[in-house]
Amino acid sequence: MGSSSSSQQQQSNLVHDAESKRICVIGVGPVGLGALKVIKDSPQFKAGLWEVTAFESRERIGGIWVPAPPEGDPPLTALYDSLTANTPHPLMCYMSYPFPPATPLYPPATTILKYIEDYAAHFDLNQHIRLSTAVTAVHWDSSSSKWNVSIQSASGDETLPFDFVVVANGHFRVPRIPDTKGLAAWRAKGKVTHTAWYRRPQDYSGKILVVGGGYSGQDVVADTRPFATGVVHSITGATPEDEDDGRLKIRGRVAEYLDPEEGKLLYEDGTTESGVDTVILATGYQFHFPFLSEPEVVSGLPPRVPPIPQALYNSTYHIFPLAKHIFPLVKSYPPTSIAFLGLPLRVAPFPLAEVQAQAALKGFADPGVLDLDREAEALRKRYEQFRSEKGDDEVAIADAWFRFGFDEMFDYRDELYEFIGDSYRIPQWERDLFRQKDFLREQWRELERTGESDAWSRDVGAGSEPFEEWAQFMWKVLRRTRTDGDAST
Repeated sequence: MGSSSSSQQQQSNLVHDAESKRICVIGVGPVGLGALKVIKDSPQFKAGLWEVTAFESRERIGGIWVPAPPEGDPPLTALYDSLTANTPHPLMCYMSYPFPPATPLYPPATTILKYIEDYAAHFDLNQHIRLSTAVTAVHWDSSSSKWNVSIQSASGDETLPFDFVVVANGHFRVPRIPDTKGLAAWRAKGKVTHTAWYRRPQDYSGKILVVGGGYSGQDVVADTRPFATGVVHSITGATPEDEDDGRLKIRGRVAEYLDPEEGKLLYEDGTTESGVDTVILATGYQFHFPFLSEPEVVSGLPPRVPPIPQALYNSTYHIFPLAKHIFPLVKSYPPTSIAFLGLPLRVAPFPLAEVQAQAALKGFADPGVLDLDREAEALRKRYEQFRSEKGDDEVAIADAWFRFGFDEMFDYRDELYEFIGDSYRIPQWERDLFRQKDFLREQWRELERTGESDAWSRDVGAGSEPFEEWAQFMWKVLRRTRTDGDAST
């Protein structure tokens, strides 16, 4: 797949002084680990100019991939028992560390967690991680020009100074509950849950309404159909249809939840549904940084652009304004002293984490590399683009901000490579295969259903060019049923 690292000569140009700097990484899921690995690879770290400590509130690394019971508000993770990757692992993995040969193309959560732990062990990252240590507050100290990071652990509370902060605590924990009329009454009756609490389909029976058309909603629908008397899948913009067996109905958006006792609700098209026993919300998650508060981050929607606001806002739908979706475009603290990683949605997060981390380090080492006026103009153009599509709906604009399209994700990674001075660009085959990943997933599931998957993937990735082997393999899987030439190399 190629190298994502700049040359040693390019990286060595980032060293600006001999003063030792301390870097704090918050969160040790896949994104935090990717950042930690990139920091260890940096010439500054190798020269003893940078030190790094990563803090993880849980007792184990892995973030969302570490299982936990559906307890608490919210639970520690939204990981349900049947969760598998929704992107083939050759496209979702760290570019510096492929999955082992013959790994199932869409691996289950247990396989992904082991891969993450193996990554940490392979690059000797664990020695820089403090487990069971929660970051409770992060504030900029203008007198010392450092970030004061407050932490809490079994050994007590303390506050430590850091020169740079990497925010990588993830955004798949705090559920987003829609404000649909009448939903609160249903929740009060215990008839509503969110996929954050969902674990096993056996726990749900009767007539189920699943709200949300994303991957988790699709998984819950597939999981619960054998156990429910009927499943209704509410998807915004969907055309109503019923499956032949009568056990699945597709409907549009719910306009109002009516009588919870009758399980009655109203759709936006004017039709109604009755007899719903349980509503499972697959409505996404909020951007949540409990350790960041004013004046560093202001809660709520930012004011309308232009102008670009002077403060950083967390609308829970997006963080704004961020240059390159990483650096706060503010003046109250240095924009290149703190980096937010892993915010874009609908992307392959593992490879993005590594190149975003490289971009963050470039900014840490050389603050002047960030052209603030140019970045502000880029934000204004992006805002105007969304405003032309969404009108004056500021929530819709915020909600769309980090939802990347197929091409946008890869273009963004290419732009980051250019920013760090790396000539590598995403190959076309990777873009093409990512675009077909949902159909590829269907084909792989069919191979698993028929028991052929192990034979198909045996020894794939064991050669000297594992990514190229996996690319050819994925085209082979696509060609199982296609004769129109789309699956050609």
